[in-house]
Amino acid sequence: MGRLAHRLVAVVAVEQDRLFYWLPVLFGAGIALYFALPDEPSLALAIAAAALGGILAVVWRQGLAALVIGGAVSSTALGFAAGKIATEVYRAPVLKSELRSAAVAGWVELVEPRFSGGERITMAVAAIDGLAREETPRRVRVRVPASEQGFSPGDAVRVEASLLPPAGPVLPGAFDFARSAWFMRLGAVGSARAPPVRAAIEAAPPWRIALWIPIERVRQAISRRITAIVPGETGAVAAALITGERGGISETTNQAYRDSGIFHILSISGLHMSIFAGAVYVTCRFLLSLVPVLALRFEIKKWAAVGGLVGTGGYLLISGSSPPAIRSAVMLSIMFIAILLDRPALALRNVALAALVILVLSPQSLIDVGFQMSFAAVVALISGVEAWQAWRRSRGRRERPVAPLLSGAIGFFGAIVLTTLIATAAVAPFAAYHFHKGTQFAVLANLVAVPICNLVVMPAALATLVAMPFGLEALPLWVMGHGVEAMSWVAARVAALPGAVSLIPSIPTLAFGLMLCGGLWLCLWGHRWRLLGVLPILAGLVLAPTTRAPDALIGDDGALVALRGADGRLAVLGGKRASFELERWLEHDADPRTPSEVGPGRVIRCDGTGCQGQTSGIVVAIARQPAALIDDCERADLIVWVGEGVPACSAGETARIIPHEAIARFGTHVVFVEQARRSTSSEARAGAPAAVREAERAPAERPGLRITSVAEWRGNRPWTTPRDTRPRTLRRRAGR
Repeated sequence: MGRLAHRLVAVVAVEQDRLFYWLPVLFGAGIALYFALPDEPSLALAIAAAALGGILAVVWRQGLAALVIGGAVSSTALGFAAGKIATEVYRAPVLKSELRSAAVAGWVELVEPRFSGGERITMAVAAIDGLAREETPRRVRVRVPASEQGFSPGDAVRVEASLLPPAGPVLPGAFDFARSAWFMRLGAVGSARAPPVRAAIEAAPPWRIALWIPIERVRQAISRRITAIVPGETGAVAAALITGERGGISETTNQAYRDSGIFHILSISGLHMSIFAGAVYVTCRFLLSLVPVLALRFEIKKWAAVGGLVGTGGYLLISGSSPPAIRSAVMLSIMFIAILLDRPALALRNVALAALVILVLSPQSLIDVGFQMSFAAVVALISGVEAWQAWRRSRGRRERPVAPLLSGAIGFFGAIVLTTLIATAAVAPFAAYHFHKGTQFAVLANLVAVPICNLVVMPAALATLVAMPFGLEALPLWVMGHGVEAMSWVAARVAALPGAVSLIPSIPTLAFGLMLCGGLWLCLWGHRWRLLGVLPILAGLVLAPTTRAPDALIGDDGALVALRGADGRLAVLGGKRASFELERWLEHDADPRTPSEVGPGRVIRCDGTGCQGQTSGIVVAIARQPAALIDDCERADLIVWVGEGVPACSAGETARIIPHEAIARFGTHVVFVEQARRSTSSEARAGAPAAVREAERAPAERPGLRITSVAEWRGNRPWTTPRDTRPRTLRRRAGR
């Protein structure tokens, strides 16, 4: 054992220069631990853990092992504390229950046109009628009809809207919008039947709005001028690539880009930032090189790097400063700073530093899928480049190719294929875990679309921004429009190919975690022991298909109930009224059907008082009237009660009841049918638990049920407060 430890320390000593790469990983592990807790820790506990970790790192410094262990513990503890501090910094009131009609007064922060009609307005709230100040959300997002007045950021408005708290997951383990909304201080979402009207608000708008108003108005003006010259959806895509506003793009086009594997082109992130900032850097360096007195006396690449920094910041502001754009801007800024410091720009150290900066400033970025996928792709690509360069060095100097132009073309397109393969492999576990999809022809789509984006679309976008102040943007926009049409054509054709998209059932978190850890081990170390990372990746792939699908699901308002039939597919009652929720359920099942194609079938039968169905050997009843309970309590194993109150079955009847109040308060319920258990009277006489004694009163082979709700899975966190389903008059009487 001692020899093994000595050998391990020796290996780590060889990799000392790469230990820094693990700092953001361990810091992120602490953040992940914070978000994984079932109950909210106290701020004092988080700070104390960070302090103890720091003390350990400072005090215990004898030897490399102490440095590694102390650094790992302190980094994880600091990440844990950072997650808790971010939660407290963003703490703001969240609406507790639905407001069917509320007058909301505030200032417009963001106006997003929607392709299906109308606009989505984000408002900084001044007041909501009927809510006390301490209950009033800081920010709301409302879908409104299009207005002829043309509201702009900073306008004081008033709107009559129906408001809801931010929605939680549609089933345990799914995306939690309420958690994301918490870190946007978004306390309510809703819709209005009439456009907002201008209002007089005595209070001054928040400082963040006053600071952001000029930028948002410039973004709006740019979008309008783009769509005026390039109308239709092509103009909407062009506007999205410059200003980041994707609301004018139809869901059909979005889906085509997703299914073809080039959706990253529509989201302003590393690709666009790199092209834009790189174009600014190259242009500055070229122009400076034309002046001999400057090119011969000064390091013009550093001057060009400053230009790249300015271009990165400017594009970040114009593009809307979305989280992916911010991440890309931070990474590019660090690379330009590396040029100023005479350090390599493209290096894992810079990527690790960028990740650490983002996680320190915004710990909640860790749970953002975009953060995970973008850094996974970049780390894999740079690690692949390092491995390729090491392999070339090991081969020695090669002869110069006979046809440099042909060699360059092959290298250009070969690099696209290789980088697409590496990036696709790196993000595949994230796509499977979060989106339950895989794209089979991403290499083909990227091989055609990425050169169009690199050589036509983004250079034309840069020319558009340069020419727009002079009113000369028509020509570059014409070029950009044709490039966008070509990319959209590629997306539509590739997405339409048979087998373009593979559906992947929900995979266990353990399998995803193993693949993630194995990928990091493979990419971040530099010597042969990095290949050990293949083992957890293989283990994750083996475990991936082992998730057990629930036998029954009850939607968060009780109107949607799904039972798994003998064929393994869901039969659904009430799917038309909850199509979004049902669509997510089908995605988790890797079921290609659309909500409109799913019905009760032969699994669920209904009459005037309720419905009954069977799944995995149990009878499930959906009762609407008290009269139905008499038979259901005798015949059913599980009763979903969608009426008022909380009913109960008579003594001796073992049916489980899920009342409407519990469904409405705690969200979607999932039911698993466990193995049958035969109870014995000797167990009861020996003082067996109540659940066992209850099973003894049931038929000998009646299966057990394991029921989990969304609220139980989410735990007790600031963004998971169970919804108050009482009328607002009762809440006011209770002093809420």
